[in-house]
Amino acid sequence: MRDTMTHGGPDDAGNFICKRSGFAIGHRRLSILDLSEKAKQPMEWQNYAIVYNGEVYNFREIREELEKRGYKFFSDSDTEVILKSFAEWGYDMVHKFRGMWAFSIWDKKENKLILCRDRVGVKPLYWYFKDGLFMFSSELKAFHKHPKFKKHLDFEALSLYFQYGYIPAPYSIFKDVKKLKPGHYLEVKLSGNNLNIKEIPYWKVEWEYERSLYKRKEIEKMSEDDIVSELESVLIDGFKLRLISDVPLGIFLSGGIDSSIVTTLLQKESSSPLKTFTIGFYEKSYNEAQWAKKVANYLETDHHELYLTPKDAVEIIQKLPEMYDEPFGDSSGIPTYLVSKFAKQHVKVALSADGGDEQFLGYTRYWKITKYIYSLSKLPHVFKGSLFLILSAFDNMFFTNAYFKLKPLFPVVPELRRKMIKLKEILKHNDLLNQYDTSVKLLTLEDNNSLGLGTNKNLASIMGLEIIPDEIHDFVTLFDIKSYLVDDILVKVDRASMAVSLEAREPFLDNKILELSLAIPPYLKWKEEKSKWILRKILYKYLPKELIDRPKHGFGVPIYEWFKQDLKELYIHYLNPERIKKQGLLNHKTIKNWLENYYSNKEENTWRLWLIFSFEMWKERWYE
Repeated sequence: MRDTMTHGGPDDAGNFICKRSGFAIGHRRLSILDLSEKAKQPMEWQNYAIVYNGEVYNFREIREELEKRGYKFFSDSDTEVILKSFAEWGYDMVHKFRGMWAFSIWDKKENKLILCRDRVGVKPLYWYFKDGLFMFSSELKAFHKHPKFKKHLDFEALSLYFQYGYIPAPYSIFKDVKKLKPGHYLEVKLSGNNLNIKEIPYWKVEWEYERSLYKRKEIEKMSEDDIVSELESVLIDGFKLRLISDVPLGIFLSGGIDSSIVTTLLQKESSSPLKTFTIGFYEKSYNEAQWAKKVANYLETDHHELYLTPKDAVEIIQKLPEMYDEPFGDSSGIPTYLVSKFAKQHVKVALSADGGDEQFLGYTRYWKITKYIYSLSKLPHVFKGSLFLILSAFDNMFFTNAYFKLKPLFPVVPELRRKMIKLKEILKHNDLLNQYDTSVKLLTLEDNNSLGLGTNKNLASIMGLEIIPDEIHDFVTLFDIKSYLVDDILVKVDRASMAVSLEAREPFLDNKILELSLAIPPYLKWKEEKSKWILRKILYKYLPKELIDRPKHGFGVPIYEWFKQDLKELYIHYLNPERIKKQGLLNHKTIKNWLENYYSNKEENTWRLWLIFSFEMWKERWYE
């Protein structure tokens, strides 16, 4: 089980076994801090044994506090600091930590296991419990090596995957396997022959938001220049913490606002050129590499770039099921893996700039969708009901067929049919939570029903968002930090980087940065028709405006074009209706129809086909 994760921990391995209790832990190490044998894991001390994945960047500061309380240290590792912090402060220790982590501590005296995951969920943690067997792991693939692991598909999780392109916590693709939610402990107490399992929250983004509203009142009294200066100071502090390393380090630079500000502020503080890494596409409409290069040249970083071809994509696509363990539909995992592999040739740690979009309203959909939803909410109920009835009177293909015939006369409207179905579903709801939930889906409930996967489960029903802010842009921030960020973006980066033994760090997700970003009012994040306005204000000091003020591009992948041409054979094989029919899981007639419409240019069907294709590849590797 341990060695299924050698890719993420090639430097060392260890085990701890407690025969009396039947408890055992294993660890694969990627050595970043204290490269000596003293930092080896599992690490034992007094009544405790720990295995740990991640970094607590302020561990030296915490260590000094513990030393003043009489603790002695035998290593220079953050692992030992966590262990002794637990001895001193118990569960409250996490409030001192700045970093990313998933750890387990075994208390021999109490016969108790404590699992913990960082606030936002940068590091993953799965757990399984059935028929008296309890297991946990950083990656799902380890469970497959246990002879008593029972893998039964969870069809609610599968339906969620097709709706959103990922499986949200606490679900996993298998029944009896759960993801520990971010900001939670899991306490597993052995009592006789029984296990008592209890989940304990210690941090939620809603709680942080409530606290931030007090700070917001102070911020609203400050001048904009003072707010910009305070944010810059907090960003520099959080970013610099991520430079702590005993091995070479670099930065993923896309050329966008977030990666540019990480690179700019850290290069400003550095006496030598930082290493930066970029992936480009030969398809011009997807390529941002030229902008990353301009930023790198201006800042005089040690820049490296690599272009992705369809041939590269084929090789990487075949690795995706092994990397992601469960169905995962974000196609930008392809360039993320390639940039990680490319960076690993030069460094062992890379900083990524994820989380900036969610905190500073960077996604284009925030302004398009929220304006759209806000406008709908102002319509009289009678008008909304009438519009719903009118749309429902037509077959969904009516709009596609009509548009297909009139297409030469109108601008291109991608995925028109899907958008009309979404509009109908949004009109069913009067609450913001379900309206926004519907708007971010890749596949609608109607699509899922046609695949044979009908369910009432959606993000709105499972995420347990405790607060619905009155300000719509505060709401979308909380919603996406709790869902899309943790279960799509962070999963993508963690698995792609770990697959090549590279540690990826997320400077924007420092808890001090998050505390301040939640307190900054939305009107300072979107201003003068520009997203991330306050981040731009910082960048204007250091970069020419033409490198900053350009349309947001995103980390898109030309899958629509690739699978029409170079990669067509992959779809023909995995989406073959006869193959799907034999398996008996999905409706083969629906898939055949979607595939035919895609190749005849009647419908784009980009996400539908990619999600099915990704699932079929995963199933071939892990379930057949």
